[in-house]
Amino acid sequence: MSVRHAVLQDNPFLTAPIGRLFWSNALPMAMVMSMGGILNVVDGIIVGRFIGPQALAAVSLAFPVAMVLTALATLVGGGMSSLLARHLGAGDRAAAGRIFAGAHGLVLAIPVGVIVLWVLAGGGFVAAMAGEPRVAGLAQDYLRILILGAPVQLLLGLHADALRNEGRAGVIAGLSVLVNLINIGANWLGIVVLGLGIAGSALGTVAALAIGLALLIVVRAHGGGLLPLSVLRQSWLAGWSRITRLGLPLCLSFIGIAVSASVVMLALRLQAVADHGALVAGYGVVTRLLGFAFLPQMAIALATQSISGNNAGAGRPDRAEAALRLAMAAGFVWCLLVVLIGLVGGHALAGWFSDDPAVTTAVAQILRPMMLVYAASGPVLVLALHFQALGQPGRTAALTLVKPWLLS
Repeated sequence: MSVRHAVLQDNPFLTAPIGRLFWSNALPMAMVMSMGGILNVVDGIIVGRFIGPQALAAVSLAFPVAMVLTALATLVGGGMSSLLARHLGAGDRAAAGRIFAGAHGLVLAIPVGVIVLWVLAGGGFVAAMAGEPRVAGLAQDYLRILILGAPVQLLLGLHADALRNEGRAGVIAGLSVLVNLINIGANWLGIVVLGLGIAGSALGTVAALAIGLALLIVVRAHGGGLLPLSVLRQSWLAGWSRITRLGLPLCLSFIGIAVSASVVMLALRLQAVADHGALVAGYGVVTRLLGFAFLPQMAIALATQSISGNNAGAGRPDRAEAALRLAMAAGFVWCLLVVLIGLVGGHALAGWFSDDPAVTTAVAQILRPMMLVYAASGPVLVLALHFQALGQPGRTAALTLVKPWLLS
C-alpha cells in the first residue's frame, strides 16, 4: 500500500463527498458551539432572575475580559489548526505532533501574562467601567475566578481544536453536551442552592471546564486518533512563532470586539444617565444573545477551516473551494435568520433575562441598529477562516479586523 493511499484511507477529509463532509463536521460543531451559547444565555437568566439587575450588569462588565480569554484561545487554537490540518492532509503526522506539542507550551505561557496583567490593572479597569462600587465588586469577584481558571479553558479549547482537525467532531459534540449540562447544573447549585452569588457562576464554569478537559484527555488516551498523547513528550517550545502568526488575525478580531464593548460601556457610564444600570444590563443581554447567534456561524467557519486545511495539504484545492461555497451560503442563511428574529423579537428575548421594563426596552433599542449589516458577517467569517487554513494570515486579517476595529 502506498503512503498516499494510506493517507487517503486514514483521512475522511480527503475522500468523503463534499456535501456530506461539510454537514457531518458543521452540524456537530454547531451543536458544540450552541451548547456553549445556551449555557451563556441560561447563566444570564439565572443571574438576572436570582441575584438581580446589579449582578447582571456585573457579568456584562465582565464580557470584554471574557472575550479577551476567548481571543487568546483562538490565537493558539486557530494558528495550530491551520498548521495541523495541512500536515494531517499531507500525511505528515510527525510534523503535526510537533505542532500539537508546541501549542501546549504556548497555551500555558499565555495565562501567566494574563494573571500578572489582571493583578496590576484589573481592579482599575473594572472600576472605570462600572462606576457603581457594588457592581464593580461583583464583577471583580466573577473575573478573578475566570482568570485563575484560564489555563483550563485554553487547554480545553486546544484539545477540542485538535480533535476537530482529526475528523472527530462527533466526539467533541457528545462531550460538549455533557459538559455544558454539568455547567448549567453547577451554576444553579452555586447561585441558587449554595447562595454563592455571582462567584457561584464563575466557580461552576471553571469546574465544568476542568471536567471537560479531563474527559478529552481520557478520549485521546484511549480512543485512538491521529495524535496520541505520546506526541506530547516532544518539545513544548516548537512552532510558537508560526502558530502566533497564523492565529493573530482572528485573535485581534475578538480583542476588537472586547475593545468595542469596553468603549460602549465606558460611554454609557460617562453619560451619567439615571438608567445607566439598566442600559449596561441591556447591553449585556444583547452581547449574550448575539454571542449565542455567533456560535453556529463560527461552527460553520471552523468546519470550513478543517476541510480547507486538510485538502490544501493534500493538494486538492478544488475540494476546498467547493466546501467554501457551500459554507458561505450556509453562513448567510443563518445570519439572515438571526436578523429577522432580532428585529421582531427583541422585547420577548429580553423578557427571559429580566422583568425590568427599562432593561427590556434597552435590549430592543440596542438590537435594531446592530442588525443592519449582520447578514454579511457569516460569509465573511467563513472566507477568513478558509484563508487562515491556507496559511494566508494577511487575507484573514483584512476580512476580520475591519468590523471590530473600525466600523464598531
